[in-house]
Amino acid sequence: MAGPSRIVQDLRRARVLVVHPRDEDGDVLIAHLKRLGCEVRATWPLPPALPPDVDTVFLHVEDVHVEHALEIIDLQQTAIIAIVTYESPTALQAIIDLNAHGVISKPLRPLGILTQFALARYRQSYEKRLAGKVQKLEETLKSRRLVEKAVSALRVMNGLDEAAAYKLLRDQATSKRVPMATIAESIIAAQDTMKSLGLSIGAKTQP
Repeated sequence: MAGPSRIVQDLRRARVLVVHPRDEDGDVLIAHLKRLGCEVRATWPLPPALPPDVDTVFLHVEDVHVEHALEIIDLQQTAIIAIVTYESPTALQAIIDLNAHGVISKPLRPLGILTQFALARYRQSYEKRLAGKVQKLEETLKSRRLVEKAVSALRVMNGLDEAAAYKLLRDQATSKRVPMATIAESIIAAQDTMKSLGLSIGAKTQP
């Protein structure tokens, strides 16, 4: 768990884009973020693409094309803090569609900005770590399925039992210093090629 000093340090390292009209509310937000010590840029309306180094966006959701916002924000996986004037059904839907990590209401005041800023960055970081874990699990499951299919192919082609087929696959991966899934893909591809050519793939028995 991050301590108070680490939270503040993280906020100061943030590279923020404020997408808000240059009015009193926008000036209040920009000035407060600069006082925190983070790098701040401002723009209005939403640009065609985000600056590549931006990791946090304060977005005035009214008068913003949500689909366009989703396209450019998803590419960089930034933390999103939505800014709303009214809690209208349209604004609430935009917040949900954007999967905003934090929300602040207008008129903007310094009180509350820091809390939503810290919460949004924490949530975005947590979601990123969680997505990474899910991806690793999916890759592991995919590799396991490939290995199982390759073991089955080796049993058919070479007449091996399951343990021997698995050992052969593992030994080949070890000797070539590659993942077992890589060898498994080659075996499956070879079996598919033989099938497509109409060749027999069953192990021959001795007379």
